[in-house]
Amino acid sequence: MRTSVSTSAEMDQDRSGKSSEVRIGHSINEAERQHVARRIKTVLHCLKQNGISCSEDEVPNIALLASGGGLRAMIALLGLVSQLKDEELLDCIMYLSGVSGSTWCMASLYKELDWSTKLETVKENIVQRLADGSVSWLKRGLKLAKYHSEKDNFTLTDVFSALIVSHMVKEIDEHKVSEQRSNYTNEPYPIYSVIDKQCKHDGLNADVWIEITPDESGYSLTGAFVDSSYLGKQFENGKKIKDQPEIDMLYLQGLCGSAFADMGQHFKLLYEALKHLITEKIGCTEESHTPQIPDVQNGYLVLLTLVELNLCVLRMEDPTVHLQTMKDLLKDKYDEAENMTVHLERLMTSEGKLPETELKNYTLSVCSSVTDMFKVWGVSDDFWFYIVRSIEKIVQWIWGTTYNYLYKMEAHDVNPSVLTSEKRDYMDTGLLLNINYFSVLRKERDINLIISLDCNCLTPFKSVVRTAELCQELKIPFPEVVAPPESTEPQDFYVFRGYSKAPTVVHIPLFNAVNCKGEVLEWMKKYHTFRLDYSHSEITDLMEKAGVNIKNNKEKLLKVIGDIIEEKKVK
Repeated sequence: MRTSVSTSAEMDQDRSGKSSEVRIGHSINEAERQHVARRIKTVLHCLKQNGISCSEDEVPNIALLASGGGLRAMIALLGLVSQLKDEELLDCIMYLSGVSGSTWCMASLYKELDWSTKLETVKENIVQRLADGSVSWLKRGLKLAKYHSEKDNFTLTDVFSALIVSHMVKEIDEHKVSEQRSNYTNEPYPIYSVIDKQCKHDGLNADVWIEITPDESGYSLTGAFVDSSYLGKQFENGKKIKDQPEIDMLYLQGLCGSAFADMGQHFKLLYEALKHLITEKIGCTEESHTPQIPDVQNGYLVLLTLVELNLCVLRMEDPTVHLQTMKDLLKDKYDEAENMTVHLERLMTSEGKLPETELKNYTLSVCSSVTDMFKVWGVSDDFWFYIVRSIEKIVQWIWGTTYNYLYKMEAHDVNPSVLTSEKRDYMDTGLLLNINYFSVLRKERDINLIISLDCNCLTPFKSVVRTAELCQELKIPFPEVVAPPESTEPQDFYVFRGYSKAPTVVHIPLFNAVNCKGEVLEWMKKYHTFRLDYSHSEITDLMEKAGVNIKNNKEKLLKVIGDIIEEKKVK
């Protein structure tokens, strides 16, 4: 038998015998097992088309992994997958797993039923959307309002998803990951990836990896899963005690891709987005000629000025003008906030700099004062309350808070600290490892070959080297990795040979000495991670660069696959 399978009892009961939506166990779920069984026949046919003969038992399990890297990673994966299709190799792939920006590509592919059978059309639609699409500030604001009103755990991930990710991917995708259950029939099995923030902080390298699939989500290595449609709902002792809306694909893309920029860049993007929203809202209010209580209008301006003050500091500009505006707006209305403004102004250095901690405390204090006054004045427009909450989340830097489906459960392989917290914080896997090999290194998935596309321009071997180190620590079979010197431009195809139970890894740096021919640095600069938009020609050029890595190495890849099959025959 190729895989270890959940029994119906495992699916329906926890260890206490109670009915449960949570599954404790390392076996793969039944839906995945059935998909793999069907997919083997597809892979077998694909191999025969490429001149490789083997039996079903000898068919290799091949996983395609893609790194993070913002839109660059999204577009590169699309180009690579498209070229695999053109080379008649896509049907060899059993699993497709992504991190950060590459999950944005996966989300766009898997919302289409049987996308691989019409990939050219799907690809053209994605390219057209990225190049020419847009999402209005009104729609982004409405989406933010929806997240704020529906969820118990409103965090910066909601703000980032609604305001930034929607702009980058040029759509608000409200499909659910569980809806993809019927969409991957003829495709590789999709695995999205995040990490557990608390586990990362505590150095729990076995517990940190979270996989999200259309069927189940959970801790890859320690074996604790929940039906993906229940992820985010409130649980206690394996039982759902409070409903929450199922997370949609826009939020999932924000959750997976929240580390595409550094903290300073994030602060600017988020405050700039809030400034746009507030400005447009004030403008719409004025245009509608709706009577406004002067103090209420004053409160709107306080929030706008507060955002502008923070932006000014982030841009290292003199904040004097904004501090004076705040004093004028707050005078005789918000005594505590007014006093804090005067105090903050006194702390400003001769170079016009403000202490970071004092500015954070000041921002939170103003938010609290404005909220209290809005309630006194009977402000009924929820827009202003979720703007205040969004500012607070930026200052507090709270991402991805989610109800913990393992709260108060027994799970012997899971660290006890995970089981005792009501909530967990999920975050971008790229903050720990820019390619998540660990979801496909579950021994139950029996992976023989990993093809990893690394879109990390500056350090394209960092993730695979670090994975080898972690695998040694966790006693997980993984090949020896010898990376080339960082001073040299990477080649386009590396093979790290597997042994015994360790899979072989084919590693492909996106930009390399072959497809960029001495211009790797120039391509890195052109497609840097922090870009929010690409033109049509830039998208197609990047897809071509990614695709040529497959086109130039088809025979090498087939040789690696053939060698793995020969090794399986010997076993």
